[in-house]
Amino acid sequence: MHTPISVQDKKSFIQWFLNHYQLKKRESVWILNYLINHKKILSNVHFVREAKFCPRGIIITSHCSEEVPFRFYKNQLVTTDAEKSFHDIRMNQHEPLYIQLNFKKSYQNVLYAAVLAENPFIPDEYFITKKDQETAKQLLEKSLYEYQKNQLQVKIDRALDEKDQQTFQELAKKLHRLDSMKIDQPNLQR
Repeated sequence: MHTPISVQDKKSFIQWFLNHYQLKKRESVWILNYLINHKKILSNVHFVREAKFCPRGIIITSHCSEEVPFRFYKNQLVTTDAEKSFHDIRMNQHEPLYIQLNFKKSYQNVLYAAVLAENPFIPDEYFITKKDQETAKQLLEKSLYEYQKNQLQVKIDRALDEKDQQTFQELAKKLHRLDSMKIDQPNLQR
């Protein structure tokens, strides 16, 4: 389990961030300044990646990033109105607030990494694409085919060594069926 990030560390990071980046939406600066001046709220702030999955999340973007300027997510609702999100923050100070900051090379920034928390709301399959799933399926099928074929060939060799024609013929039929099943599978590469 990760050690909780202190309010002071969050405050220091936000101050550093505001001093080093110009934000696409000026209201974002107001929100971040409000947070650093309210310990109670800041104690419920969590910096995460992919805030869109959180029950209450904000995406704030600097000018050096191509991402959307501002988004506020609350349950299934999304708004670009920073004033509405500011009002929600003031009225629901006790609720967790998840913030995603988009800025140049944020994934490489040690100061940001120091305050980042794991996002518990990201779906397990989020980072696995359909192509990844299909590739994994094909790899599994190919591996299973190769294993079964190898096992049959070892048994066929043994039957030949022992001059057991009946076992050889049974195994040869199984190998033929296995190969014909592979031909019927267009996804498996030869």
